[in-house]
Amino acid sequence: MIGGLFIYNHKGEVLISRVYRDDIGRNAVDAFRVNVIHARQQVRSPVTNIARTSFFHVKRSNIWLAAVTKQNVNAAMVFEFLYKMCDVMTAYFGKISEENIKNNFVLIYELLDEILDFGYPQNSETGALKTFITQQGIKSQTKEEQSQITSQVTGQIGWRREGIKYRRNELFLDVLESVNLLMSPQGQVLSAHVSGRVVMKSYLSGMPECKFGMNDKIVIDKQGKGTADETGKSGKQSIAIDDCTFHQCVRLSKFDSERSISFIPPDGEFELMRYRTTKDIILPFRVIPLVREVGRTKLEVKVVIKSNFKPSLLAQKIEVRIPTPLNTSGVQVICMKGKAKYKASENAIVWKIKRMAGMKESQISAEIELLPTNDKKKWARPPISMNFEVPFAPSGLKVRYLKVFEPKLNYSDHDVIKWVRYIGRSGIYETRC
Repeated sequence: MIGGLFIYNHKGEVLISRVYRDDIGRNAVDAFRVNVIHARQQVRSPVTNIARTSFFHVKRSNIWLAAVTKQNVNAAMVFEFLYKMCDVMTAYFGKISEENIKNNFVLIYELLDEILDFGYPQNSETGALKTFITQQGIKSQTKEEQSQITSQVTGQIGWRREGIKYRRNELFLDVLESVNLLMSPQGQVLSAHVSGRVVMKSYLSGMPECKFGMNDKIVIDKQGKGTADETGKSGKQSIAIDDCTFHQCVRLSKFDSERSISFIPPDGEFELMRYRTTKDIILPFRVIPLVREVGRTKLEVKVVIKSNFKPSLLAQKIEVRIPTPLNTSGVQVICMKGKAKYKASENAIVWKIKRMAGMKESQISAEIELLPTNDKKKWARPPISMNFEVPFAPSGLKVRYLKVFEPKLNYSDHDVIKWVRYIGRSGIYETRC
């Protein structure tokens, strides 16, 4: 599996070095420094093969993490381990920087001893690691605590320890979605999809069993398990998910049979699931552009934005970027709402609106003066891009129920305070002009 793990600074100096197999020598350290960090041309591929040795690397600010192997390993698994390693270090000492790594190098070696065993990834759950590896080092444990740790690391529920207690039992659930769109000038949707995450913060006592349901029926087209009857019965309320991935705490067998997500949650914040949808997407905004060329030295631009959601909801942080030609000499802007400014360094008019209610529209007009040029090529007209934040899920996903069961302790589902929040943000949201 993984033969060695090295952490470098931006100069190529080794900060952390751990070799797990005999086939990886010291020359591997120098090979990565010369061929990747100090390469004349920027290395774009995260996988580099040098002298029959594979280097898998990720970069965090000015720090390089490289996993080295001479075997034919599963690349996805190696990258999953590297990203998990970054998450664990962030959870322990915050930002991954050269100073923090030097200050916590003993802690990092202790973490590597637990996470990797002879090059094979082991338990990398931060909650489990924090029970026996602290900032000061490994705790001296009593016999009872040692048996508790052993059962947690080797048992079925490695992501949650026993004996957690809170005065108030609370659950926070965030549905975070990013909507991506490419639309033609005539208003035809060329491509659209939503990438979503369900993030949960759990502050629950004991070992609670949680049940989470959304939109009655979830039709997973990719697996071909949803039927037309199911879609018809649930009507517009059901959403079609193309693919989804779950946290390891979710019981996948119950999801396949009952379409309900059943799990024992880790303590604190974690990502419950990721998903992607391409059908029946609610597009929060429609951008209507009108560009008219007045001779060779003038452009008239008019852009209308229409909000397409309930009037009771408010969109925030709205920003529209209207591209301008490279030979622009001056811009005069008139907007109904918000503030607009021409940014010559970015070749764009940036229009910002703090808030906008649903079923409203606003427009901006601009006169662009152009310098005469000998270039006969027409302006390519890059798309108009938009950024925003809305308080609903553009995919149509709704949380139907969130139940908590704890048989050992004396609290029921009614005693748990639950908070659900929907946030929809723009991804790459573009309209051609």
